[in-house]
Amino acid sequence: MNKNLSRLAVFALALVLVLSACGGAPSAPLVPAAPADTAEIPAIPEVTVVIEAPAAEEAGGFQIPEVEEGKFNVAMVLIGPHDDGGWSQAHYEGLLYVEENVENTHVAYIENVPEGADSEQVFRSLARKGFNLIIGTSFGFGDPMETVAGEFPDAMFIHLTGIKSNFENFGNLMGAMENMKYLAGMLGGARAQQDGETKLGYMATFPIPEEIRLGNAIALGMRKTCPECTLDVRWINTWHDPIIEKDAAASLFDAGAYVVFTGADTPAVADVAQEKGKYGVTYDWYGSCKVDACLTAPYWLWGTEYARITEGVIAGTYKPGYDYFDAETGALGLYGFMEGEEMQPGVADLNPAVITMVQDTLAQMLAGEFTRFDVFTGPINDNKGNVVLPAGQSLEQVDLDAFPEFGLPCSIDVCMKWWAEGVTAELPE
Repeated sequence: MNKNLSRLAVFALALVLVLSACGGAPSAPLVPAAPADTAEIPAIPEVTVVIEAPAAEEAGGFQIPEVEEGKFNVAMVLIGPHDDGGWSQAHYEGLLYVEENVENTHVAYIENVPEGADSEQVFRSLARKGFNLIIGTSFGFGDPMETVAGEFPDAMFIHLTGIKSNFENFGNLMGAMENMKYLAGMLGGARAQQDGETKLGYMATFPIPEEIRLGNAIALGMRKTCPECTLDVRWINTWHDPIIEKDAAASLFDAGAYVVFTGADTPAVADVAQEKGKYGVTYDWYGSCKVDACLTAPYWLWGTEYARITEGVIAGTYKPGYDYFDAETGALGLYGFMEGEEMQPGVADLNPAVITMVQDTLAQMLAGEFTRFDVFTGPINDNKGNVVLPAGQSLEQVDLDAFPEFGLPCSIDVCMKWWAEGVTAELPE
């Protein structure tokens, strides 16, 4: 690439990353209701971005935004682009919600930050700038954030999907997405069975407890509506790569999967399903389920949770630790089943008994009457025929988050290192 053009491109990216103000916010938390006759995918909130002169400090090639004096300053570090149509966009919109709904706050973000050494420099530089609350949105940010939190005891660090906390100024945050994946599994299994198919697929990212947990939730839901169905797995070892995601989805479809679920960021799985005349289930963001071949999308609405945490940190009442919320918070959704959303074509003609079961279970979830522990209540067998949980026994929180190698006192010996019955895959090394 021409060096001058390269410098211009880097400079342009740096300008975009320096936010002094953000406007707009996601819609209010959604509640279950009968599908509307007509509905549109909510528009991305309009954002007014004021560009200032670049900050003097850079870290790992990333320009570090400035704080605003006299305000509570919140910074977010994103693993992908803020408009990825998935995980990062859902978090970005949650950040906008904070500025709109929590008085006297200023927010900023840095996107496309890789896990590892580069992220540690970014987190340290944000703390030096004076950001009061720093949010890291990827599992691989955990160790760098733990290190930097120890150096800056006056700042609060919140890590997404991790397993670590110092219970002082570094904690993790996650929600019970296994609830929505379980419901999506019901829909995928019902779609396959109704069309005379038995094979489904799961495109998983990295071999961590979170991805096995969500895959198991899909499988448990699938077997509720299609006891003979199986779930194949492909590991892609990336959170966000549209090309790899499309290739992996195509591989699953070509191997016979009729419905494919994704654990990654982009809507690629549904786009490939559209090409192949099959079905996909997207993830993370309500706007990802945009083609007819998309059955549904389990998605996040992070705004209310981020606002809750921000207000708690400002008041000095928030205690970091293992903050794991369930569906009654309104921070989780299932596309096509929330107020103002229309069911996708591949769902609308399913057996009415299945639709009613999903609607009723969702209502229980949002009322706090059906939690993540109900998803993982026995009898549950693994895909080797072993009993994971006998009838009536439930997993505990540590079981959801851990492998035995973590050395944590799980209630069952294998923690979350098992595949549920129906999964046709071996455990990762």
